[in-house]
Amino acid sequence: MTTTVLVVEDEKEIRELLRRYLERAGYGVLTTGSGAEAVRLLAERGIDLTLLDLGLPDVDGDEVLREAREHGRVPVVVLTARSTIEDRIHGLRLGADDYVTKPFSPTEVVLRVGAVLQRARGTATGAAPVESYGQGRLRIDEARHEVALDGVPLELTPTEWGLLTTLASVPGRVYSRYELVNRVRGYEFAGYERTIDSHVKNLRHKLGSAGPELVETVLGVGYRLGWAHDA
Repeated sequence: MTTTVLVVEDEKEIRELLRRYLERAGYGVLTTGSGAEAVRLLAERGIDLTLLDLGLPDVDGDEVLREAREHGRVPVVVLTARSTIEDRIHGLRLGADDYVTKPFSPTEVVLRVGAVLQRARGTATGAAPVESYGQGRLRIDEARHEVALDGVPLELTPTEWGLLTTLASVPGRVYSRYELVNRVRGYEFAGYERTIDSHVKNLRHKLGSAGPELVETVLGVGYRLGWAHDA
């Protein structure tokens, strides 16, 4: 089946440029310059990923992002002229999986779309065993792309999933922010090390009271999984 990307961008030239590059890469593409139309398409169509401009004329892009996160695990790559680290962190806290500032290379955007989709689909190709940690409290099923804490399934964004599975691959091992950016995002990008903190904060929030002890901070170094792998 063709992977469908929804491009939400009010500037027609940019919208059409992205459509052409994405179609050349083999994606099916839907486009709109309206936030309200984007919300409708997210609700009615099978969207695999959304490229979202935050500066929309009718509905604030932040609101569209919130709506996108409510429609399951549809990844969102933000397109915006807001280039400060604080603006990036704001978007990531709302649930964005990646952040591209204007002006950008359409080729780079296509590469980022591919990287985010790969994370969303997971890397398991066979029936890998379900891994458990903390005497069964945390269970990760990579084959099904599912995670549960104390028996309760968690809805994680692709980046949160990547963070958790990376830390869980070697419990107790400390991963620097730089390592996490490269392992989770699949490429190097200056300035993104700080954004990992926002993703960790979101992940801990979803882990509830267990968050701080499960995803531990090692001051001046990075993060590690605080629970041991069950034998």
